[in-house]
Amino acid sequence: MARGPLYYPEYKPLFSGHETFPLRYGWLKKAFDAIAATADEHNNKRTIFLADNAIARFGVGKNMVASIRHWATTAGVIADVPGEDDQLTPTPLGNMIFGPDGWDPYMEMPTTLWLVHWHVAGRTTKTTWYWAFNHFPAKAFRRDDLVSSLLKLAANQGWKRAAEMTLRRDVECFVRTYVSQPAGVQGALEDNLESPLAELALVRLIGKRDDYQFVRGAKPTLTPGVFAYALNAFWNSVGTTQTLSFETVAHEPGSPGRVFLLDEADLAERLSSLEAYTKGQFRWSETAGLKQIIRDRALTEDDALQFVESDFAQRSSRKAA
Repeated sequence: MARGPLYYPEYKPLFSGHETFPLRYGWLKKAFDAIAATADEHNNKRTIFLADNAIARFGVGKNMVASIRHWATTAGVIADVPGEDDQLTPTPLGNMIFGPDGWDPYMEMPTTLWLVHWHVAGRTTKTTWYWAFNHFPAKAFRRDDLVSSLLKLAANQGWKRAAEMTLRRDVECFVRTYVSQPAGVQGALEDNLESPLAELALVRLIGKRDDYQFVRGAKPTLTPGVFAYALNAFWNSVGTTQTLSFETVAHEPGSPGRVFLLDEADLAERLSSLEAYTKGQFRWSETAGLKQIIRDRALTEDDALQFVESDFAQRSSRKAA
C-alpha cells in the first residue's frame, strides 16, 4: 500500500533547483557567510544570489550561484524568514556549523555530512532524493530504473510538470551527489573532490558504468546525536504519540532506518543506547516482545540540536587529546 508524504494530495514535487550541479565542498559556508554578513540589513536577502555582483561574490557562474542557494536552503543552513518571502536568514543549524564559533566550518567531520544528508533525503523537499532512500524498492539499480519509477509515480499522482528529461537530469544529479566516479571517467577527479556526501558511501558503483547499489548496514561514522536529532524530527512529522514501534523507525518512509540505510541490528543497538545518551529523553522498551522507543514529550528543533552539539564537542575533545 502506497503511504508517506509523497502520496498526499497536497504534495508538490520538486525535480529542479540544483541546475544539474551536485553539492560541492565550500558551497554551504559561502552561502551561510553571505547571508550572515547582511543579517542586520533591511534589504532583500535574495539579491545576494541574484544581484549583478553575485558571480564575483561567489566566484562561480550564474547557474552555480543558483545551485549554491538551492543546496544551502535544502541542507537547512539558511532559510526563508517567516512571513517575509523575500528574505533569507541563517538557521541555528547553520550557526552551529558555520558561524563565528562554528564547530565544523570546513565540513571535516562526518557529523556534518550526516546532518546534511538527513536534511536532503529525510525531508520531502527534494522528491528524487526522498523517493530513492525511502520508497525505491530495489537494492541495485541503474539510472533508468530510478527515472522509470519516478515517471510512474508522477503519472499515478498526476504531477503534470514531471517531464522525462527533467527527471533524467535530477537522477543524474542524485547519483553524482553520492557516488565518486572511478578514475578514467570524464570529470571524475572534479566530482571526487567536490561531492562531500560521497564520503558517506551510501551508494556505490558496482559495475563499469551504470550499475549502482544502495549500501545498507551499520554506519560507524553516524554519530548518536545526529541519529537522535533525526529520530526526533521524524517523530514530530508523524504525530505526537509517546511511542514509536521498532518497525516504524526501521521501515516507515522518512524514518532514520530508511534515510540512513541502517540494518535492523545496528538500528536496535542505537535505539537501546539512546536513553543514556539523551539522559532519559528517549527510552527503549522491550516488553512482552514489543520493541518500541518512548518519548515523554515532543522536543523542539533547538532541543534536538543539543544532541548534535554534544557530538561535535566530543569529537573536538578527542582531537584535542
